[in-house]
Amino acid sequence: MLSPHRVVIAAFPGVEPLNVTGPAEVFSVATRVAGAARPGYSVRVATPGGEPVATAGGIRLMADLTLDEVPGNVDTLLVSGAVRVTGHGVEPVVDGAIVDWLRTAAPGDHRLASVCSGAHLLAAAGLLDGLSATTHWRTAARLAADHPQVTVDPDPIFIREGRLWTCAGIASGMDMALAMVTEDHGPELALATARTMVMYVKRAGGQSQFSVPLALPADPGDRIDDLRVWIGDHLAEDLSADALAARLHLSVRHFARLFRRRTGITPAAYVESVRLEAARRLLQDSSHTLPEIAALSGLGSVESLHRVFRGRLGTTPAEYRRRFR
Repeated sequence: MLSPHRVVIAAFPGVEPLNVTGPAEVFSVATRVAGAARPGYSVRVATPGGEPVATAGGIRLMADLTLDEVPGNVDTLLVSGAVRVTGHGVEPVVDGAIVDWLRTAAPGDHRLASVCSGAHLLAAAGLLDGLSATTHWRTAARLAADHPQVTVDPDPIFIREGRLWTCAGIASGMDMALAMVTEDHGPELALATARTMVMYVKRAGGQSQFSVPLALPADPGDRIDDLRVWIGDHLAEDLSADALAARLHLSVRHFARLFRRRTGITPAAYVESVRLEAARRLLQDSSHTLPEIAALSGLGSVESLHRVFRGRLGTTPAEYRRRFR
């Protein structure tokens, strides 16, 4: 009989419990559904010193091994994440022991993934340079600001770049784990696992983690924040970088630099995200036709509406409406 797929989940004090237990449960259920005659998964939890860790929810997680004991032939390494609430908002916890270990011991040829704000640890170890990645919507702007060499997309549930996977907030680690089951064992086992767990085998496009406008805390009096409010109220107007820069009486270059520093994304990407969010709400909550939604959201045409939904959400406007209205 073939050996099980070896999964190690790296954890540290303050970690969100579902970042660890969510993917672990998906792999566990997949193993039980597959049956004894088929290889499943072997899941182990590693902490810096092999000690139990207290999670953000107060639950203590037992460790199976230390980081130094993680075998070099591990098939999948998941790096969990944690956040702390400060006077300035929510900040990712970047555990130095995990980062140092990742720099020297991350599996070079095997699957490496982060759950939630674990992407900040992968980025700090230089493992996301030149790649696209996602993380929890509350810390996406911070990831982009701290690691400009990483292309941060704050919308998808998860992103795969070759052997490297990153996912969004907390529960999305389960969606990513199901996608891994699909890759390892095929869609039938993933579907059976999802049914057993009463969850989608793959959350449809449109189940993005959160809207970009709401992901950024407001700062009254900030010119960029005032502009963000104005953008939300004038979606059908000219929202090009030239027009927005002129509104603030800035050069386009200086405006783009200020905007990216404040939001973590370009003006064009922000505008498209806000327009997409408006289109999603209209599809869910109104009976407007697609041409009307395209006009009201500022996307202009049904063709542009389809392009943005396909590119950002991997679905069509009609399919989104059928599923989420």
